[in-house]
Amino acid sequence: MKLSIPEAARLLNLSERAVQERIEKGEIPSQCVNGRIFLNREELIEWATAHGLPVRFSGAEAAEAMPALSEALAAGGIVHNLPGTDKDAVLRRLVASMPLPADVDPDFLHSVLLAREALGSTAVGGGVAIPHPRSPILLRVPTALVTLCFLEQPIDFGALDGQPVQALFSMISPTTRIHLHLLSRLAHALQDSGFRGCIARRAGAEEILAAARRLEAQSASKN
Repeated sequence: MKLSIPEAARLLNLSERAVQERIEKGEIPSQCVNGRIFLNREELIEWATAHGLPVRFSGAEAAEAMPALSEALAAGGIVHNLPGTDKDAVLRRLVASMPLPADVDPDFLHSVLLAREALGSTAVGGGVAIPHPRSPILLRVPTALVTLCFLEQPIDFGALDGQPVQALFSMISPTTRIHLHLLSRLAHALQDSGFRGCIARRAGAEEILAAARRLEAQSASKN
């Protein structure tokens, strides 16, 4: 979905000028069509995630029932000490650890994740990466899965902050809307010191899920 600069500004809760300046600096991915600048919505949310910026969804979109991050994490699982000595190897192990439906080809998913990394690193800084398909609906999964894997040894993912990655969050979703929702929820969680602390010290599954549920309860109390 293409967005104009005003639409992008509303999504990111920034001024139009701030968005324009970041485009001119080459920070925000954009494209020019017939002299007008447009931004891809999914690319923009990924960029916001990498830079720790919250994303503001429209009222109708925010009101629609969406899976909670804790639910998707519980469904996808949390794995400790995932082996692998390079990006290709850990992504293959990551796919093997995911509770995929029987009709999802793990080799295909692995190739999709590698292709996504070739477009640009999914590392978001602080030792975390979020490898995921660019077109989640192609996988035709019945429910959203977010799998968290702690690596046996840190791996270079080409992060902007130069830090090697020690934790991978991978998500697959039945629709693009759910994908974007979970990507936004994960970005929000990674800005919380308590949740981020759980990831930094490789906490157990129950502690991580409890931290995610705490954030969801806080968010619900504000609405």
